[in-house]
Amino acid sequence: MTAKKKRTSPDPAPKKKTPAKGPAPSTPERVSPPAAAKAAKAASKSSALDAAARVLRENGQPMTCPELIEQMAAKGYWTSPKGKTPASTLYAAIAREVKLKGAASRFIKTGPGRFAWRDGADA
Repeated sequence: MTAKKKRTSPDPAPKKKTPAKGPAPSTPERVSPPAAAKAAKAASKSSALDAAARVLRENGQPMTCPELIEQMAAKGYWTSPKGKTPASTLYAAIAREVKLKGAASRFIKTGPGRFAWRDGADA
């Protein structure tokens, strides 16, 4: 069996970092797409909440989240980005909006697991 060695000197004090002086090294800048292309991409791609609100407004009837997901995909408003439980995610997002925004929410809960478009909500 070997004996452990005792540390005889304390750890050295951490070195302070000093800011680099002089010009920064040149690196190639990333070229971003034009603002118009970004705006067009954002306009064509809506969130799951926006798509659910649109489906509920068009349908006029309370729906469950699996029904909403099916209608959103069928109409091309939104598709799941390979999620395993998109209906559960949508349910949580709608319930969160209802709880946080209250009367200003776009949705209203009509029963267990069922949501409808709130009349008078902004389109």
